[in-house]
Amino acid sequence: MFKKIVDPADCEVRSVIRFLKAKKVKLAEIHFQLVEIYGENVMTDGMVRKWVRQFNDGHTNVHDEARSGRPSVVNDGLVAKKIRGNRWFTIRVLFDEFPQISKVVLHEIVANRLNYRKLCSR
Repeated sequence: MFKKIVDPADCEVRSVIRFLKAKKVKLAEIHFQLVEIYGENVMTDGMVRKWVRQFNDGHTNVHDEARSGRPSVVNDGLVAKKIRGNRWFTIRVLFDEFPQISKVVLHEIVANRLNYRKLCSR
């Protein structure tokens, strides 16, 4: 049995698809091998078909192309810096600091990514 690779980069998986397609491996076999190495949640069969089709059409770039849209202004480090500056913070105070981000997203950053928990003492 092979060792599973956890959390691969998207471009890595696409490179494997491009490599196997160049070796003329069948589409179903490509998907089977991806699932065998990267696990069940790596990529759906439909996405493998999409990428094989793009490579057949001459697309060679395995990296994500730039998309239009508004880039995120706030990252985890910036939120952590604000929290360290005010230890008595609330999500409402953070929302006042970063009005462009919803309270739900701020709560997800604080609770899940930065692992801060509610602490009450008397």
